[in-house]
Amino acid sequence: MNWRQRYYFTSYVRSSLWIVPFVAIPLELVVTRLAHWADASLGWTLLGFATSGAQATLQAIVTATLSFVVFTFGSLLVAIQVAGGQLTSRIIATTLLRDNVVKYTVGLFIFTLLFALSAQDRVDTKVHQLVLFLAASLGLLSFAAFFYLIDYASRLLRPISILARVGQAGLAVIENVYPEQSRGAQVADVPRAALGPPDRVIPHHGTSGIVLAANVEALVAAAERCDGTIEFVPQVGDFVAVDEPLFNLYGKASALDDDELRSAVALGSERTMEQDPTFAFRIVIDIALRALSSAINDPTTAVLALDQLHRLLRMVGKRHLRTDEIVDKSGRLRVIFRTPNWEDFVHLAFSETRDCGSGNLQVARRLRAMLDNLVLTLPEHRHPALREELTLLDREIEKRFQYPEVLALARVGDSQGLGGHSSR
Repeated sequence: MNWRQRYYFTSYVRSSLWIVPFVAIPLELVVTRLAHWADASLGWTLLGFATSGAQATLQAIVTATLSFVVFTFGSLLVAIQVAGGQLTSRIIATTLLRDNVVKYTVGLFIFTLLFALSAQDRVDTKVHQLVLFLAASLGLLSFAAFFYLIDYASRLLRPISILARVGQAGLAVIENVYPEQSRGAQVADVPRAALGPPDRVIPHHGTSGIVLAANVEALVAAAERCDGTIEFVPQVGDFVAVDEPLFNLYGKASALDDDELRSAVALGSERTMEQDPTFAFRIVIDIALRALSSAINDPTTAVLALDQLHRLLRMVGKRHLRTDEIVDKSGRLRVIFRTPNWEDFVHLAFSETRDCGSGNLQVARRLRAMLDNLVLTLPEHRHPALREELTLLDREIEKRFQYPEVLALARVGDSQGLGGHSSR
């Protein structure tokens, strides 16, 4: 199994709801046999249930857990559709389907259901008291888990919970892609023309898709092994059609095997956050834009989204955004792997939200507070792009607010949008 196959397998396991409940089935078969063996060995008479009482108890557990499973999946599907429609459909695969609480709760229900059915099948003239005790305990645990799941799901699907989860996942991706702290202003990349035309181009074969991730370490190792240079043409998150260039090879790297290089790239139908730091920004911005649309008109949710953008952008500003050129220990260029720079993140965070939200007093004041705070807290070399955004924001609000008093209010930053302490 190569790197790409392992990536697909891991990603599928993490985003699948059915795997944990399915694993509960063979686990139940093993535990049932161990429980009956222990009951025969210990000879427990703890509960003292008669046959009729044991049958009724086990039947109640079976009915309850089956109802829990049906209700959980039915309500979960409806909740996912509603949340996806009100916020953004991109939260379904990135957050909701990867939630472990839902997976393991449903797994508990399936385990309890099958354990109770197995115990019920073996109740004839003799009641296995230890098995019945375990079934009753699992039934009570399932009731508690069901009530907890209802409370958990109601909190999970709130906009602030979704935004916080996306923000936390985005921070983890930023730390993974940019592991080093900022080291000051960065030198410009080596001009592309310095390499000259590629000696060989490897096109994409198979099915068109979006670049989800790439094994950069394997590409660097391959380039060092052959003493050449590999250029990965697209960027993570780009759509690549069939026959589009995937790799440009320079020097002795032109002798590398096509399948070896293609196996270092994972493509799919939808972007993920594993190696795509801008996708977390994209999800939060989509939620903000949906909230600012005339159909929903919820600027407070947009302000909550800006809180997470502020959090993400501060983290990016404090990291060393490495150049596109990856060199070996001797300083020789080995791999060209493009990642977003500071200006890319700033434009992504502000352009659409400013265009759609600068006419709303809450959003305009929150944008200004974010820009003011980032200028105060980030290194000096991050300031020019932020000051440019402040200038653009001033121009926008001058067009949107005609009354001098309202315009003056819009020029005051407020971390709550309206109602917080104004940063004059």
